Parts: sequence; C-alpha cells; structure tokens
Amino acid sequence: MTSAIKSMLERYDCKNSEDYKNALKEIIQEVALCGLSRGNFFKHAAFYGGTALRIFYGLDRFSEDMDFSLCTPDNDFELSSYFSFLEEELSAAGFSLTVEQKTKTKESAVQSAFIKGEMIIQLLKIVPNEPVIAGVQSGEQIKIKFEIDTNPPDFATFETKYALLPIPFAVKMYDESSLFAGKLHAVLCRAWKNRVKGRDFYDLVWYLSRKTKPNLPHLQKRLEQSEKWNPDETLTLPILNEMLCARFKEIDFEDAKKDVRPFIKDERKIELWSADFFTAIVSGM
Repeated sequence: MTSAIKSMLERYDCKNSEDYKNALKEIIQEVALCGLSRGNFFKHAAFYGGTALRIFYGLDRFSEDMDFSLCTPDNDFELSSYFSFLEEELSAAGFSLTVEQKTKTKESAVQSAFIKGEMIIQLLKIVPNEPVIAGVQSGEQIKIKFEIDTNPPDFATFETKYALLPIPFAVKMYDESSLFAGKLHAVLCRAWKNRVKGRDFYDLVWYLSRKTKPNLPHLQKRLEQSEKWNPDETLTLPILNEMLCARFKEIDFEDAKKDVRPFIKDERKIELWSADFFTAIVSGM
C-alpha cells in the first residue's frame, strides 16, 4: 500500500468487511478523479452527482457511480481516450483494475464505462487482514460505473475544487446551485427499474438543510430535454414547488427507505419520510 492510499484509508473508521469495501470504492473513485485530472479531462468536462457531493461536500452517504457532463455539447467526444490515464493512475496507487467501455444497446448522448477488478485482490492492497478478507465472497467483483453526458443542458455554472490525495489535483464541478438543479430533475423524472431511488430523496433533504437555491434556468433545460417542460414557458419556484408536491404523492416512501438504507449509517435520518414530510420541507425553498 502506498503512503497516499494509507492516508486515505485512515479517514475511515472501518470495523468490518462492508466498511472496508465501501472505503475501497471511495478511494478508487478519488484515484480515478486524479487520473482524469492529469489527463486534462476537466478542460472539457465537469463532475456532478452524489459521488461529487460525497467527495467534495461531505455528503454523509456512500455513492456508487461517478457522473460527468461535458461543459458544451460535442458529438465527437470519446470517453475511451481517457482510459489509459485512469489505468495508469490506478496502477500507480497499487490497484489491479481495468477500465472497459459499456456497449450501447440504444442510441444515447451518454457514454458509460466501468472500473472493474476482483474485490479480494483490491482489498489485500489496502488491508492484509485475514478476518476482513474472510467476509468477502470468492469471485466478488468491484465494479464502479462512470458516465458522461455529451449533450448537456444549457445554463449550468461551474467551480473548481481541489483534492490533496493521492496527489494534489483539481476537478471542475457543477457549482452547488447547478448540482441541486440536477438532483431536482432526478427527483421529478427518474424512474429506476420501476422503483423509486431513495438516494435522490436523501440528497434532497441534504440540499434543503443547506438552504441551497436551485439553478432554475438549468433545471428548466433539463426538464425540456426530458420532454417534461414547454420551452415557451418559464419555470419559477412556485411552479417547481407544485411539481414536487405532486411527485411526492406518487412515491412509495417505504420503498425509498429500502433503497437508501445500504448507503447510510444513521437510519433515524429517514424515519419521518412521507409525502407530508417532503411537502412541508420544500415549502421554504
């Protein structure tokens, strides 16, 4: 284990194999960001989504995937041109992982890939501890999806964040207002394998607790792309509030809780979830 990875692992209070697996995934995500940064990926793209919040804003839930967006549309962009930078950085950190493009089954502006490898092999890189490894199934794979939208909606705004490990690097990100707009779009529009994605609602509470104001022009463009908004009309906060309250009435919040439980440590934070609860807390947005 390199000294940088050791320092990254020390941030976690790992007590069992699940804790170590979650820590491992997050460390790999940060090493991958470093590789992308060294490959000048962030001259063209920005980081957003739950993992961005987890790494740079301290969101207190684990996040599996890494989401990126080009800053301006580019039909000729090739995500695969950055795979060598990713693999080189992951190897330098001591990991035995590959990066593979996901084959498209239908035409889409989103390009996807996976960082993949055997879980036990990667865990042994960070914790040569037999009891921990004994809790991991033989053949279990680590699989971290990352994807990029090559046709991003207009009016996103950006900021630069810095990380110090494994080495100092810079990441271009959606700013908090634009991140919130993306999350509101997910709450309103995302259907996930016919189930609600409770993580979206957990993040919604997080944004509201910070009194974050959404980037409404960017949210409107996202809704237009999803064919959920008439471009001739203007989205306002009162209209957004009405849309959210209507959405809350459709949600099975017990299913939402089931989705988010594996990613959080304090279940008291979701005890009050209901349509009435969410309707009340968005009223002051």
